[in-house]
Amino acid sequence: MRLLKSIGFIAAVTLLVAVIWCSDPQRIATHLSSASPLYVVAGLLLVQVQIVLSALRWRFTAARLGQDLGRSQAIGEYYLGTLLNQLLPGGMAGDTLRVFRNRAGIPRGWKIPAQAVILERIAGQGVFFLVATCGVLIWPLFGGAMIPENLRSPLQGFAFFVAVTVFAALIVLRYPPRKIEPHMKRLRTAFALVFLQDRAWLLQAVLSVTIVGSYIGMFMVASAAVGAPLPALAAVTAIPLGLLTMLIPATIAGWGARETAAASLWPLFGYTASDGIAASILYGLMALAGATPGLIVVVAALGQKRT
Repeated sequence: MRLLKSIGFIAAVTLLVAVIWCSDPQRIATHLSSASPLYVVAGLLLVQVQIVLSALRWRFTAARLGQDLGRSQAIGEYYLGTLLNQLLPGGMAGDTLRVFRNRAGIPRGWKIPAQAVILERIAGQGVFFLVATCGVLIWPLFGGAMIPENLRSPLQGFAFFVAVTVFAALIVLRYPPRKIEPHMKRLRTAFALVFLQDRAWLLQAVLSVTIVGSYIGMFMVASAAVGAPLPALAAVTAIPLGLLTMLIPATIAGWGARETAAASLWPLFGYTASDGIAASILYGLMALAGATPGLIVVVAALGQKRT
């Protein structure tokens, strides 16, 4: 496992260096050094919106399953988890730590905390995939002329992949193999509690749409900060596709893969690959800086151990 993580880290760094080197490093550096401070501050504020609302979504999800999390506790833990996800390969270390640190005193040990974390992430990523898929489907209607032939097939393939994945997931959930049927039954019960009963889906949807919107808005702000303001169409097309690369397990918070995607997508809106790379790098830096309050949780935990 450590070997795979090391390989993933090396691959991510290599990809990032390669995409910068093959573009225009000087232009990228100029964009980053001259980024608008006002836009940067706006981006950092959006990170706080993301983390706080995500923490409240987690708290609500956990409460539906019978786990009581204090508001301050949930927010602090989410800052710490987000910071770790920004620094460690795979993007899951912070989520695993949330389960581990908040399992005490819960019936059935770690199972309910794990379900809460998993379903909270599913809520966000489900909306995110929905936005990305809808964007791919409407792109030919509103901006078909700007899509080169070499990208049409991958975009169509992505939409097909999402459709097949959703269909397969529904089939497995409804008719699971015998070996995993007990697990699927518990998952269906938890899913109903978290999303279906008592109109829980309404609050889940409002929180998830707002959170996804803040991610997209942050990338729009980052691009504007480096002098490449994007049209509204990019908010539901190029940006969601670029952000999807952050879900690749082999990367560290999407570094390398996200910049590669931006280098391919930003020229569709009249900008250079360097503009897209600069916007993506600034996005990553703002996301990391915005999660640094998680260090407060680390310091507090160390202080408790010493006492």
